[in-house]
Amino acid sequence: MDGQAKSSPRVGLSILSVSLRISLLFMLICGIIYPLASTGAAQLLFPYQANGSLLKDSNGELTGSELIGQSFSDPSFFQGRVSSIEYNAAASGSNNFAPSNPALIERTKASVEEWKANNPDVPVDQVPIALLTNSGSGLDPHITPQSAAVQIPRISKLTGLPAAELTVLVKEQTEGRDLGLFGDERVNVLKLNLALSAKLVK
Repeated sequence: MDGQAKSSPRVGLSILSVSLRISLLFMLICGIIYPLASTGAAQLLFPYQANGSLLKDSNGELTGSELIGQSFSDPSFFQGRVSSIEYNAAASGSNNFAPSNPALIERTKASVEEWKANNPDVPVDQVPIALLTNSGSGLDPHITPQSAAVQIPRISKLTGLPAAELTVLVKEQTEGRDLGLFGDERVNVLKLNLALSAKLVK
């Protein structure tokens, strides 16, 4: 009995020692080795994506990320979807109003009136609904090719670029389905506007 009583503290210390060593080992693996290895692999294999998929203009100045939508107030450029958070990347989200909510109805009416004012040559019934409604995140960087196409008359009039040239530009910036199967064709608004800006400065 005395031997068992004396060995009990030793067993406890042994278990504690093993637990501490295992904890330190996993802290080293999970807190240092794994993050460094994954960061290094990402920088080596996917440096563009690992650094935020950042885009620069023709002067080499940073303009944003292709993953985060942003507001373009100049009507001479293509506009993205409506954002209930004004494209504030720190506050991603949407009001998620029900279809019967008066606030949603008023917001949609405001979008329609704004479209009429800025695009008198394109009737509202030709505008894709996605261009007049907001996305769940409020930060959607893409629009559909159709949403870009209906903006061509306005941009052609304001920039002086032929509509045919703008149509080609939209087609060049149209991204296909992922792996040819998933999702829909889409156009990154920031990339499209950078390409448009490059044409305007020539």
